[in-house]
Amino acid sequence: MNKSDVGNDVMNKATGLLIIEVRSSNPNGDPDRESDPRQRYDDRGEISPVSFKRKIRDLIENKEGPVWQEASKQFTPNLKEDGYVILESRGRIRKNVEDEMKNDKFKEKYWDGRVFGNTFLEEGSSTSIRTGIVQFGLGISVAPVEIERMTTTNKSGVQEGKDRGMAPLSYRIVSHGVYCMPFFVNPTAAKATGCTNTDIELLKKVIPYAYSHTASYVRSFVAIRHAWYIEHKSQLGSCPDFMLIDALTPKKKKEFDPDKPSKSWDEYDVPITLPDNLKEKVEPLSDLMDIY
Repeated sequence: MNKSDVGNDVMNKATGLLIIEVRSSNPNGDPDRESDPRQRYDDRGEISPVSFKRKIRDLIENKEGPVWQEASKQFTPNLKEDGYVILESRGRIRKNVEDEMKNDKFKEKYWDGRVFGNTFLEEGSSTSIRTGIVQFGLGISVAPVEIERMTTTNKSGVQEGKDRGMAPLSYRIVSHGVYCMPFFVNPTAAKATGCTNTDIELLKKVIPYAYSHTASYVRSFVAIRHAWYIEHKSQLGSCPDFMLIDALTPKKKKEFDPDKPSKSWDEYDVPITLPDNLKEKVEPLSDLMDIY
């Protein structure tokens, strides 16, 4: 990062929408429900913004990993690690962070502080970054989701007198679901956080790998099918966010019950373009997944 450019970029408002398909996986466990996949009162699934941002942070924090290694090389000059440290990391020392907050070191150092805001708020300070310029909304499934639970076993016994280990109902997954997660770029906060267009470009380059490079035992198939990114024609915004989000949100096809869980991606009508009346209001629609 060229530190002399921090906060000086002209940045337009942007609207984004992630279309996420889940197959036999738990996209986001609920600690209040024994790690069941998150679910609303109407049985629609949820993915919390915090869980998604955690994956982005982890990929950028892993400076030896292929995502950072490849993404950082796509900028001229190449991104330097000391300007892309992750604030929300394990092992951070609070006193050191508090000292960094007293000058521009904080803004220059912590990428997630500039982009997502500072959750490391200290008492009595009026200079803290409190809100980032990028806000992810709650991911909600288009249709209700069905949760499957099963007991898993371990070949080696872990309980006295048992010849094998048992984990009753520990494997908890969504059979199938299509989730929509909106996100928004608000340039008004850029001056306060020191966020630059380079910071946002890095986010855009990492989003496609958020799930594929953080897969786990119970999250083996969570795929971003589309990562729509719409830049407005001004800093204030040239079209209401809700109109763009509504235009790109998938719906169940007429022959499938919208109030029943889906079995496959083929049950959905998935828009891949904006209507003409919206196209003229914003910059061309882009899909961050077009890297493949």
